Amino acid sequence: MSDRHLFGMVFLPFAFGHFLQCLMRNVNATLAPQLLAALALSPDQLGLLTSIYFLSFALVQLPVGMALDRWGPARVQWPLLLLAVLAALGFAGGQQLSQLLAARALLGFGLGGCFMAALKAFSLWVEPARLPAMQGYLVAAGGVGAAAATLPVHWLMAYLGWRGVFIGLALLALAAALLLRWCAPQVAVNRAAPASSAALRLVLQDASFRQVLQLLLVPHMVYFGVQGLWLGRWLSDAGHYPEAQVGYLLYLSMAAIILGAIAVGQLTQWAARRGVAMLRIAACGVALFLLVQLAMLWRWTPAYPVLAVLFTLSGTATGMDYTILAQNMPPGLNARAVTLLNLLIFLGAFAVQAGFGLVVALWPSDAQQHLPALAYQAAFGLLIALQLPGLLRYLWPALSGRMGLRPATSLSTPR
Repeated sequence: MSDRHLFGMVFLPFAFGHFLQCLMRNVNATLAPQLLAALALSPDQLGLLTSIYFLSFALVQLPVGMALDRWGPARVQWPLLLLAVLAALGFAGGQQLSQLLAARALLGFGLGGCFMAALKAFSLWVEPARLPAMQGYLVAAGGVGAAAATLPVHWLMAYLGWRGVFIGLALLALAAALLLRWCAPQVAVNRAAPASSAALRLVLQDASFRQVLQLLLVPHMVYFGVQGLWLGRWLSDAGHYPEAQVGYLLYLSMAAIILGAIAVGQLTQWAARRGVAMLRIAACGVALFLLVQLAMLWRWTPAYPVLAVLFTLSGTATGMDYTILAQNMPPGLNARAVTLLNLLIFLGAFAVQAGFGLVVALWPSDAQQHLPALAYQAAFGLLIALQLPGLLRYLWPALSGRMGLRPATSLSTPR
């Protein structure tokens, strides 16, 4: 397949779906003030409304992964995007919290396969030597989607309102479905692929998989859970920044994802050439991510804009879990390992996003519906306490004076 056909028939249709998934995942961070005002939502209700996307997204991972193996990425993904069209229209027309919850959950179902479908398509039609670069471009496309959920949505909302924004998102989802239906190769992969629970058990028993979960799972779910809603609320409530400035800062922070994805990709190649184990690089990234969160506990508001950008920039290091598993899992378990990892990450992101709302709702809001900075300090402090044990368990052999961080069979030792 020529480069032009590869871009037009494979990369563009699937990257557009991932762009759209990241846009819709993060859009509530920009729309939060309007949703709070229009529907009189409490912080915990807003957290549930936004996080229900993660729950449905997680639940669809295993069946979508099996379907991708059997029928191919294009044949599976374009009908799912039609569900996203209905979900976005339902959210636009929702009048009650229960209706919006149902629409947001359906949105997670419809968009839950975008990333996995893209990875599957690349594995089928892209040369192995070019896969890392294509995956990096895919993550960058997601960063563009996350950035589009900030300032561009804020500008559109002034003309269309939040309901009009979701009608526009429904049209984009329809365009993505048609692009996959008419441009992407409609090739079946393996209709007889078994839906084996035994493979999932083997993944869970693998030492490499458990090491990745120990170090990266909780930081990854915190990264997704916070950036999609509470980063903007923290800037508004604790930092007292006006909504227009919050939108601009969210734009900068989401745009930092693009830079972070490219930097992580380059760092990965550098580490591979020098025989440095990727898990050690990931541990450094997690440590930096935790330091940023510790700094967010301080009530020095002039630093908040920089910390918001650093949060998403350093948080991109948590995405190294996909690459580490791809390099270290047995070939027959790669797809199932990534699918199971996705399931756990998005279940955790649901718990983080909803739980964050429950914690901050323990404090009363003021007349302008702003929560006190102490509420966010408590929530971030709890998240730090959840992430720290994984990093300390990884570092403990070195801290206790042993030779090396892991045995020779571990991911910490170059192979």
